[in-house]
Amino acid sequence: MVPLIWILILALMLLPASATVEESPTGPPYDSVYPSPAYPSYPTSSFDMPSVPPAPIAPGKLKVSVQQTGPINERDREYTTPGRTLDYIVTIRNEGYTNVTATVTVSPETCGMDWFTWTSTEVFIPAGGEVSEPLQVTPATNAMGGDYRFKVTATAPGAESSSDTERFRVQGYDYASETMISGTGQFQLSKDVRSMNSGIKSNKDVFFSGSVDELVKNEYLVDRAKGRNPNFEEQDAVDDYVALAPGDTLMGSESFRSSIAFGGIGAKVRESYNLQAMEFKNQNFNLYQTGTLGRSAEFKTADNFTGYLMLDARQSKPGQRSMKEHEEYFGSFEIMRKILFRDQPLRKGCIGGACDFLDNINLRLKSS
Repeated sequence: MVPLIWILILALMLLPASATVEESPTGPPYDSVYPSPAYPSYPTSSFDMPSVPPAPIAPGKLKVSVQQTGPINERDREYTTPGRTLDYIVTIRNEGYTNVTATVTVSPETCGMDWFTWTSTEVFIPAGGEVSEPLQVTPATNAMGGDYRFKVTATAPGAESSSDTERFRVQGYDYASETMISGTGQFQLSKDVRSMNSGIKSNKDVFFSGSVDELVKNEYLVDRAKGRNPNFEEQDAVDDYVALAPGDTLMGSESFRSSIAFGGIGAKVRESYNLQAMEFKNQNFNLYQTGTLGRSAEFKTADNFTGYLMLDARQSKPGQRSMKEHEEYFGSFEIMRKILFRDQPLRKGCIGGACDFLDNINLRLKSS
């Protein structure tokens, strides 16, 4: 017979277990002296992801270049003389991804402030584009010979600035004569210039009686000119000459000669006139012997006058070349004239077309 005690124990084991736990309003469901463990919380959606700051936009970048105009391989093109203009092109490139309005400034450095056509300007440059601006530099007529430099800088908000430095050289004059008169009365002038180094001989005799607003007679000489500088330069100008009384006149005789005997190009220009009125005159004569434009001469004139004018031009190289021009005007005229002389030296031992003939013979011998 199974004892009663075992029956009671078996009945208790078959009953379902249950328990009641009372939550604490201020703590965990159990009392403990140990803090509850901290577990990291993970986002459950894309909206709970932490925000990442955007990558900074790269700043824009400007690029400046200053180039002198003319052939790239031109020799000694950085040379000039006092009062003679050098032409440059300033190019600003925007290498950024946004449009900019750039401020371009010229720092004179060792030059004069008034030598430049501009010293500050603003330009709009689209993204990836470029803008070019012409810049002229004219050294003062009293500038000393030597080396000069200037710098061009471009800046824009939010863009990296850029600059470029350009250098040039001024050749001083070996001789300079400048004459400017204005008034009423009588005036007489005589000039005589000769230089064996430049191969030039210039003569002027001028007389006038009457009234003139301006009469200019300038001459400049650089014996060892470089670049585009002329060895000899003549500038003539007249503004509104009128004869006031019977017998008044503007008369003169002028000549320019580059003699082969002095190493010149064998050219000669002669002008004579006897005028009762001249509204304007702008005349230049340039002789090049040693520079980039070497062994050439250029005569240019523009005149409006009443009276008599004679112009005679010629070039003679014995056995090679002979050219003559002769013009005479009597009355009221407006004329424009340009005459260019060149003398490209032949190779040593060549006479006339002999070099071309010998070159053809050598070519045939090589081909055979």
